[in-house]
Amino acid sequence: MSAKIGLALGAGSARGIAHIGVLKALQEEGIAIDYLAGASIGSVVGGFYAAGSDLHMLERLAIHLEWDHFTDITVSKQGLVAGNKVKEFFQLLTKGKTFADLNLPFSAVAADIEKGEEVVIKEGLVADALRASMSIPGIYIPYELEGKKLVDGAVLNRVPVSAVKEEGADIAIGVEVSYNLVRSYNVNTIFDVIMSSIDIMQQEIAQHKNVEADILIVPEVGHIASTDLSQAQECIQLGYQAAKEKIPEIKRLINEYNKETAK
Repeated sequence: MSAKIGLALGAGSARGIAHIGVLKALQEEGIAIDYLAGASIGSVVGGFYAAGSDLHMLERLAIHLEWDHFTDITVSKQGLVAGNKVKEFFQLLTKGKTFADLNLPFSAVAADIEKGEEVVIKEGLVADALRASMSIPGIYIPYELEGKKLVDGAVLNRVPVSAVKEEGADIAIGVEVSYNLVRSYNVNTIFDVIMSSIDIMQQEIAQHKNVEADILIVPEVGHIASTDLSQAQECIQLGYQAAKEKIPEIKRLINEYNKETAK
């Protein structure tokens, strides 16, 4: 029996565009993903991929993205952005699919802001799950789903390796894009303040809490601000390079697992 591969795509806002490069490298090497999970931007890229979006199309789209395309400012006690535009964007890119319609098993990780519990979404409309998973606290209004008020999954699980392991992955690959952050960019707006604060917290967590992956891919994107979409091409290339460097190790683990189970 061949090893089942799980891929967990981590949180990191604009830096998470690197996930497209990671997926490109794995696809080129013929490494099939059996289970996919994501938190925040990781859930967005993962959801698009699981819904059948072409990676070259996603790359072109990412290069031309601007925050105005999916930002609808609102006056609310719970957030600065209503999230209706981004929900429509997700609906379009996931082709209105439910989880049952996807090309491979996929999970989006969110956090119940009232109960302080992790919520793994595997059913229903994919666009709903993505909107919940990337609801950055203080920026996006929390998303209400099945009676729960949900925010960004990175609050509790920034690289959701546990989600693919629970699905049955024999080898779990994690992608971390919130590590080795370089604090060299300007903080000019309330969005920058919130995102920079989250970056600081995530960096602290990353230094003290290991990602329980068999293989961890860490694209060198720490110098890119979490709000800087203009570096999309660089993010993708760095994700691609980081994944390529791990290919020999991934293939070795797959071969070792297959030999062991064949005995």
